[in-house]
Amino acid sequence: MSSSDFRQITIRSDAQRAERLFRASVSAFCSLPRPSRREIAQLEDLALPLFDLVSVEAKRYVAAALSECAYPPAGLVRRLCDETVDIAAPLLIRSGALTDIDLIAFIGRHGYGHARAIGRRPELNPAIAKLVAALERKVVPLRPRETVSAQRPQAASSTAVPAAPTEERAPGDAAEETRRRLRAMMRPASTLISTTGSRDRTPYDRLRETVLSGHAAFFQTALADALDKDFSAVRDVSEDPSYAWLLDALRMLEVGDEKAFLVTAALYPALFGDLQAIRLFLLRYAAISREEASERIASWKSSIAEASTEPPASLRSRDMRAAR
Repeated sequence: MSSSDFRQITIRSDAQRAERLFRASVSAFCSLPRPSRREIAQLEDLALPLFDLVSVEAKRYVAAALSECAYPPAGLVRRLCDETVDIAAPLLIRSGALTDIDLIAFIGRHGYGHARAIGRRPELNPAIAKLVAALERKVVPLRPRETVSAQRPQAASSTAVPAAPTEERAPGDAAEETRRRLRAMMRPASTLISTTGSRDRTPYDRLRETVLSGHAAFFQTALADALDKDFSAVRDVSEDPSYAWLLDALRMLEVGDEKAFLVTAALYPALFGDLQAIRLFLLRYAAISREEASERIASWKSSIAEASTEPPASLRSRDMRAAR
């Protein structure tokens, strides 16, 4: 399969060309018995730019097709899994392109709906299965209001006895519960993301491991724990295209210059292309006092409503990977 094969599809310049190309390219790819790395990269180069232009139906079709593919393009699979669960479900249930780290990240970003689909995977990691089971116990289905009303059609609102509160959990509560579970899984004994083997890890050790994992949710959770801040507050400030917020956080944690640079360069690789940029980073970091950093961090506030569990689109599209 080559780029010229797909160019033939674009000859007809109708309004649905992007969608037809998106579907046809994935169909052609899935017909290959054993695609090469070059062919996998070609499909991602072609399909990812079209992703935001195609319909939900096209995304469902592609997700279903790739869920049966033995060698799917991992980047496209992860992008599809960051969509709503009605699109992502076939991949969450069957795709072999998703690692345990990926699955935990999707649960952390999207909550119970994705977790329930992941729970149907065969041979699921026992730790992830326990997390899914815990979420299922916490999420209580809402009783239909119309059913209750039908049973008491003549009840007067002014004299009605208030019903006892049920343990209904809003989506935001379920998401926060997920994050607490993620934190528990990121303890030193964790075998899912720990790579150092060290028994006594410092906050910096967790920051280094999670930032190098390439998953924003892991790094933000580790940083929120280290600073004792709310997850959503850290997520909000991490949307800043500059790294000033990160300098304050690292100085607050008393991270050394070289270690601070490693974390920052891993998170913002495009900003350190020459020696001048590195020199500027060290000067800026040295100029920050811990007291100043503490004051600025204390002002971090979350602007995300508690009922919302979906991260901003810019964060979903950026998974903290270094440019290829």
